Amino acid sequence: MLIDTHTHLFVPEFDTDRREVVTRAIAEGVEKMFLPNIDIHSIDALNKLAAEFPENCFPMMGLHPCSVKENYKEELLKVENEFSKKRFYAVGEIGIDLYWDKTFVKEQEEVFITQCILASEKKLPIVIHSRNSTAVIISILKKNSHLNLSGIFHCFSGTVKQANEITGMGFYLGIGGVVTYKNSGLDKVVTEIGLENMVVETDAPYLAPVPFRGKRNEPAYILNVVKKIAEIKNIPEEEVARETTVNAEKVFGL
Repeated sequence: MLIDTHTHLFVPEFDTDRREVVTRAIAEGVEKMFLPNIDIHSIDALNKLAAEFPENCFPMMGLHPCSVKENYKEELLKVENEFSKKRFYAVGEIGIDLYWDKTFVKEQEEVFITQCILASEKKLPIVIHSRNSTAVIISILKKNSHLNLSGIFHCFSGTVKQANEITGMGFYLGIGGVVTYKNSGLDKVVTEIGLENMVVETDAPYLAPVPFRGKRNEPAYILNVVKKIAEIKNIPEEEVARETTVNAEKVFGL
């Protein structure tokens, strides 16, 4: 069994064949898929998919940093209200993005910390978006160590040193299709970091692994990520699948 710890199967890119994509993943052994929310506009689609496949699709709830705009307080309130309606398995996708628009960086930090507090209160893991902001987020988490947070640095792309800092705080590294890209540098991290600190993900429909790079990603392609990790670490693919599945189960309390 494999677990895709991060997939946006509820977005419009899957509107024409969503059921087939989920079925294909299950047939390939990807029995569980975790769905990170984006903003208030994605909530209904996310909840609908989770209800349709309750044994396979598990919802998270959070406000993505790229969705933090002028109305962030309104969006954050609606996201927080969702937790009173049903079970969510993590607070995510949350974090700070310093790659795209930096207009609302202060607000992104405020929203991130607010959602970290929410996760602590709910005793839930957090799933972190840290594009170009890994050092900033590590610093924030260290300053707020009293919250006793755990979770995943989704789509990790930092250094070995940062990876060690993150795992030292009890967080896992989300490894996806980027590990298959030539010159990504992620292979060096995978070489140095133990399997006990990793989970696998697709971030579908984005960041498809080789040989599907440039095409729409989907959970079934996570097998290519597992294959690459096994190749880098010179261990059987079954070992990678088993260990990362155990890790994901620990993170999400399965």
